[in-house]
Amino acid sequence: MKTYTGDRTIDGVKVHVDGRPLPDKADIQRYTDMGFEWGYEGQEPRQLAFALLFDHTGNAGLAHSSSDAFMRAMVANLSNEWHLTSESIEEFLRIACS
Repeated sequence: MKTYTGDRTIDGVKVHVDGRPLPDKADIQRYTDMGFEWGYEGQEPRQLAFALLFDHTGNAGLAHSSSDAFMRAMVANLSNEWHLTSESIEEFLRIACS
């Protein structure tokens, strides 16, 4: 099971998967040039939603088609410091894709 974490620091936002920086995957799907954000609905949170979904599933089509709903349901509600597990992402996908 993977663990995803995010934190707002003096140097900006940091997002990791199992302790390693999470790539934004903008080379696959670009919603913004401004990187990741969370805690609201917008393009930067959608970039994070896509990156999380793509890292979890390895499926760019599924990550793209689910990124808006995942952003609204999960990413927009994250606090300054957060963690998600692959299990919570999988639970979202089970509900969203049923």
